[in-house]
Amino acid sequence: MRSILLAGGGTTGHISPMLAIGRELRDRLPDVDVFALGTEDGLETTIVPAADFELLTIEKVPMPRSLSGSLLRFPQRFAGNISAVRRIIADRGVTAVVGVGGYVCPPAYLAAKQAKVPIVIHEANAKPGMANRLGATLTRPGRVGVTFPGTKLRNSALVGMPMHSSITGLDRSDESVRAAARAALGLVEGKPVLIVTGGSSGAQRINEAFLAAAAACQAAGVQVLHITGAGKGEALQAATADLPDYHVVDYVDGMDRAYAAADLLVARSGAATVAETTVAGVPAVYVPLPIGNGEQRLNASGSLEAGASQVIDNAAFTEATVTEVVLPLLADPAALSRMSRAAADLAYPTDAAARMAEITVSALRG
Repeated sequence: MRSILLAGGGTTGHISPMLAIGRELRDRLPDVDVFALGTEDGLETTIVPAADFELLTIEKVPMPRSLSGSLLRFPQRFAGNISAVRRIIADRGVTAVVGVGGYVCPPAYLAAKQAKVPIVIHEANAKPGMANRLGATLTRPGRVGVTFPGTKLRNSALVGMPMHSSITGLDRSDESVRAAARAALGLVEGKPVLIVTGGSSGAQRINEAFLAAAAACQAAGVQVLHITGAGKGEALQAATADLPDYHVVDYVDGMDRAYAAADLLVARSGAATVAETTVAGVPAVYVPLPIGNGEQRLNASGSLEAGASQVIDNAAFTEATVTEVVLPLLADPAALSRMSRAAADLAYPTDAAARMAEITVSALRG
């Protein structure tokens, strides 16, 4: 049986678009087995099987950034990963590798190149990571899709962010949809809704600022759904135990409901978050993660310039930001409406999963 290997993982920013592409491929190619490759350390170990995709794993082998014993062992471990993927390609009859970035992608791309298997790539971030920069040199023109206009990556074309149809089809102008989402999340009608999230890994700075400002949110008549990230909400849960409108959860299954319920979102500016929020038309305050290669600030730049969001540096995000910026914005329906319209005016692509599937099917034809 022929198969397609999806490569990627680590965070939901990689996993969500990978699964969206995988679902589209299954619909188009029902006779082809579509499965995923990740590591045992990433969120893919739970998210991928829960989405009904088989997951195979290889060793996580990050490139050492300093002179150490790890640097000396790296070549042999990395070569071992390439060999492991070559075996998977041979044993499973893999006819294409579709990568989205992460530790598994460099060995997957190199193994595919050695096996003369087509490589298809999706780059989520405005500033490409190392794995996809490598992969883009190994594939043909037109087989690399990027999320944001202006992303510089070899052989690429703009496709947008692959995402679930529950988000691309979300209509926040339908009050019944919003009411149903709020009810499902334990929220009430008649009070503004603020959604706070740091993504799958959480955001300590955001959590700390809202810990200090939780009582002010309650006093302002705002109901907060704060998604802290797994195991990072204990202090907030204790501090807000007597605040009936401050809801603390580790995780929300189905962010489409959070987007539907929200009047305003405070979040990191990971590529998936920015893309989904823009498509859904949710006004946002982004707090870019200040590490990596600066991709999170770049991810939010188009939204900021259009007036669909505000961006606040991580170091500057404090209790005062919540009380002096976030809460006043939430109390200004006209400003929120302008931000929603600005997001819609960006005309963000909503068919990225379909386009990536088309690229893959075309690659299979040669």
